Amino acid sequence: MSETIHVVHCGLVAYEEAHELQGRLRELRQRGEIADTLLLLEHPPVYTRGRRATPEELPMGVEWYERQGIEVRDTERGGRVTYHGPGQLVAYPIVDLGPLGDDVHAYVRGLERVMIGSLADHGVGAQTIKGLTGVWTDGPTPVPGVAGAAKKIGSIGVHVSKGITTHGLAVNVDNDLQPFEWVVPCGIEGVSMTSISREGGREASVAAYGDTVARHFGEVFDRAPQAASAAELGLEAAPATLGGER
Repeated sequence: MSETIHVVHCGLVAYEEAHELQGRLRELRQRGEIADTLLLLEHPPVYTRGRRATPEELPMGVEWYERQGIEVRDTERGGRVTYHGPGQLVAYPIVDLGPLGDDVHAYVRGLERVMIGSLADHGVGAQTIKGLTGVWTDGPTPVPGVAGAAKKIGSIGVHVSKGITTHGLAVNVDNDLQPFEWVVPCGIEGVSMTSISREGGREASVAAYGDTVARHFGEVFDRAPQAASAAELGLEAAPATLGGER
């Protein structure tokens, strides 16, 4: 019988607020006080810098981006610079890797399958490309001069502490793609970003796509998704948006 994974639709949550929430849930999961949990949310405009980020990935300088109304935040996840904003689904699984033999690489490969399968359900063919991070649309490897090359549609960046994961994946659903053009997303020069709506996908809303991601996460990792609220997770002072309108 599959173990339960609590699924919480959080709405729009500031990055730092979501980061704090993940930490609290991780501690609860480490103590065995909650089951695995999947947070589904959107962020206000923010660039996040992973552990491998370099200054060249934000070529305009931090102050310039902040003047555009985009926060810049450092984070302990793997990876480099990426952008989050309204219209993009962000999924933060807080899960115990014990059933995967604490194999982080197998977990990341599983997240890739979740993204590819859920994108297919919304009418977008997707793939991974050797040597490039994240998930891409169908097409040849993007190199200068190649027409119809694959475009990046989803990113992965994870952190593991004492066997429990935080951070996770982000998929462009119906968001503004301009902010990606102001940086070197994920450290990949010349990358073209896209979204479900731009690719003509079906039901291009964050809520609908979030439900699809939760279902595929359950299938890939043998978990039974169950809707949950902040109170059910023992969070007395949760973000005001947590469990709010979708």
